[in-house]
Amino acid sequence: MKSTHALAATAISGLIAVGLAGPVTAADAKMEKCYGISKAGKNDCQTNTSACAGTATKDGQKDAWLYVPKGTCDKIVGGSLKKG
Repeated sequence: MKSTHALAATAISGLIAVGLAGPVTAADAKMEKCYGISKAGKNDCQTNTSACAGTATKDGQKDAWLYVPKGTCDKIVGGSLKKG
């Protein structure tokens, strides 16, 4: 087997393995919601006035959140683990 064929086979095998593992959820990745740090229109999901991602109307909106690795939110200026 040529090295280019082996490389392609390895890459395809890796993609199949990732696909079989299923989606990674926030709980699996040990993530937490961090409020008050998203840019306008860049929040992950719901606010007090909307149930959709990407609907924050201003930067640093206190009820809009992003998923961040656990322990990170407290280190971000303006970040809070509680909805504002």
